[in-house]
Amino acid sequence: MRHVERGGTYVRVVDPAWADPLDASFSRRSGGRWNPPGAFAALYLCRDVETARANARRLIEGQPFTFDDLRPERLPALVETSLPDARYVDAVSARGLASLGLPASYPLDARGRVVSHARCRPIGAAAWDAGEPGVACRSAAPGAPAGGEELALFDRGLRLRRGRRRRFERWYRGQEGAGPGRLRRSGPAAS
Repeated sequence: MRHVERGGTYVRVVDPAWADPLDASFSRRSGGRWNPPGAFAALYLCRDVETARANARRLIEGQPFTFDDLRPERLPALVETSLPDARYVDAVSARGLASLGLPASYPLDARGRVVSHARCRPIGAAAWDAGEPGVACRSAAPGAPAGGEELALFDRGLRLRRGRRRRFERWYRGQEGAGPGRLRRSGPAAS
């Protein structure tokens, strides 16, 4: 496995009703892209707000409603976190993907289909068994920006610094953006 340095500010799309938005216990039960159900927990984070927006859209994909149909208190919130710099399994670069047996076109396979969770979970389990802190990966969220990244942070007791929580209308509607590893203002005032 190859590694890539990551750290700084990451964001997480959360249900506004969650008492602890950084609780990864649900992923232990249900699994995720990089963790098999029942094996270990992983906290899934986005490197930038644009990728978080794509993940939020995935929450309502296939539903008979849109965000405009939901009451404001039911709309997804965004929580900032701060991670110390660390080396994560590299599922971002072509060389990192090759070392994991994944195509250079990841998150898509050679036929243009999204690489399945079933293919990624054994890689995550091997990384967990090797004591890795997590997997930095290209986002598989439909509509994620080119270069959009996520981080599957394995639950190894790392204490994240929790930053502010932003209501949907503050982060999703385009009032704020983020660059890799740090948040910034977007729009005409941005430099």
